[in-house]
Amino acid sequence: MADTFYSQGLHFSCTRCSHCCRAEPGFVYLSQSDLTNLCKWFNLKAAEFIRLYCRFVYNAEGKKVLSLREKPGYDCILWNNGCTAYGARPIQCSTYPFWSFILQNRHTWESEAAACPGINRGKLYSAEEIEHLHEKYEKNNPLTYTEINRILNTDGTEI
Repeated sequence: MADTFYSQGLHFSCTRCSHCCRAEPGFVYLSQSDLTNLCKWFNLKAAEFIRLYCRFVYNAEGKKVLSLREKPGYDCILWNNGCTAYGARPIQCSTYPFWSFILQNRHTWESEAAACPGINRGKLYSAEEIEHLHEKYEKNNPLTYTEINRILNTDGTEI
């Protein structure tokens, strides 16, 4: 960790500006824990939550995986003048901006700061906290189409 640009920590506090949730296309991949938490939050069974809020997309590895839908204009399906599931938001969302491509170097961090008013302001995250959030992000594997079918078939539902 000593050789990282963030060895002395980084400042970040979410301003809830919603820039990362709106106006640009993207994928919010959902893991098993994400799906479980969101189903509890909305008091929906998995099949219903998936039908209302999700889509399948191909990730960088070519796997068909579960992702939140986007509204027209690229707003996240969960956004409505703020995140409607902020208390149960997916790990991908809750670990922002401590994602691999943003933490590559000082330049990528500053490039992201140009779009996010919370970067370089507010709470100081230690290098250890950053590594923890980054690891949580990296280990958050999206559910594949096959895994979703297996989950849903246990209650007789098929997608």
